Amino acid sequence: MKTSKYLLIGTMLIGLSMPAMAQDNKTRIDEVTNIIKSKPADLADQLKQIYKQNKKNPEVLCGIGRAFYNMKDTTNAKIYAEYALKANKEYGQAYTLLGDIAARAEDGNAAIQNYQQAIYFSPKEPEAYFKYATAYRKLNPSEAISKLEELRVQRPDIAVDALIGRIHYSSNDFEKAISSFEKVDMNSMEESDLTNYAMSLWFTQKYDKSLEVAKAGLKKLPRDAAFNRLAMFNCTDLKDYDNALAYADALFNKSDSAKFSYFDYTYYGNALSGAKKHTEAIEMYKKALEQEFDDKTKRAGVIKQLSEGYKQNNDYENAINTYQEFLKTADKPSPTDIAGLAQLYTQQANTLEGEARTEAFKKAENVYDELEKAYPDALEFATMWKARVNAYMDPETKEGLAKPFYEKLAGLIEPRAEKDNADKARLVECYRYLGYYNLLNNDKEASISYWNKILEIDPEHQQAKQAIEALTKK
Repeated sequence: MKTSKYLLIGTMLIGLSMPAMAQDNKTRIDEVTNIIKSKPADLADQLKQIYKQNKKNPEVLCGIGRAFYNMKDTTNAKIYAEYALKANKEYGQAYTLLGDIAARAEDGNAAIQNYQQAIYFSPKEPEAYFKYATAYRKLNPSEAISKLEELRVQRPDIAVDALIGRIHYSSNDFEKAISSFEKVDMNSMEESDLTNYAMSLWFTQKYDKSLEVAKAGLKKLPRDAAFNRLAMFNCTDLKDYDNALAYADALFNKSDSAKFSYFDYTYYGNALSGAKKHTEAIEMYKKALEQEFDDKTKRAGVIKQLSEGYKQNNDYENAINTYQEFLKTADKPSPTDIAGLAQLYTQQANTLEGEARTEAFKKAENVYDELEKAYPDALEFATMWKARVNAYMDPETKEGLAKPFYEKLAGLIEPRAEKDNADKARLVECYRYLGYYNLLNNDKEASISYWNKILEIDPEHQQAKQAIEALTKK
């Protein structure tokens, strides 16, 4: 039925002579475009007749070429662009189309030459300027911007700074993009420029201003997915979780033609987590993991956030299992990543009692053993945390479980000629434990020596002063 409809339209076009046609060029182009999209069996014959009726009309011929181009048929697109130039060798839009065809074929030089021709013959048409600048930006960004400055002279009414902003944005030069966009009245900006402006601000962590731009976009298009998305992102980053959730609802339930990615669900989860709605946050992270990922590192990051969601919900069993999945998914877990599992075991232990508590602490210690093997440079860090975990298992310091680890840690730091504040803080921690342990075990001399070592680092350390005073009383 649909094909018959377009066959009829084609027949009508064929049967009418140019002078008798009341339709303007746009209507003709739209009608022919619909015929092309319908792919009737006699398309070639219809187009032959349409060409005969319009062979002196470069606008219609170029429009047909553009229709083919939009359907990714560059062969026919080029044929009709050349037909348009045959009708009028100075028709700039035909050169623009040829430039697009060359750009799609990744022939940058041909694209630039055709856009230059389009500008020469149609100096007041902005499209070719922008496409020339886009094609040239990788070769010579300053030349690309210079070409847009030429447009400013020809068309003072065009928001050239917005076009310059587009070039900088497409080059990932967000600071320069911002500098250009902020020269333009937001009320006169196109939707894509407002989106790029807000994104540039968001990428550079200017969340307040990015939110302002997104809101300006929503005033024009309240059901626009891009602006609702950016508003959600910014409010989440600003820790304004109530408004973030309002924009999330607008994005997921009140936006037109919205398509969602794992990143959208992840940010929704972050907003829910910030609002202490941990169960709902977990569901969003799970939803994020159902989406497509372009690399496993990003997927690993969401798995890690899901683990955090479980932890925030005090579900340590699932938090730990999920974190282990994160470590398996990550390409090469960093020392901090590995230590994160030990921290989870430590936090779980603090919710348990008896043997279960001790077992969780031992698992944490085992993770630090693995960290030390995987990253020998992390020896000092792993030793410090094994000392602390053993101190947690022996809270009254009766067994001295942490003693060998604090002695080892002190031995790693003491030989350094130059010690920074972190070194000194760790030494104080070692000496305080060892001083107290020896005090409990009635080794007065050893205990005093450790407290004195603390005073050498921090002469005003009150605990060390009080301990020495108590130990030296006659």
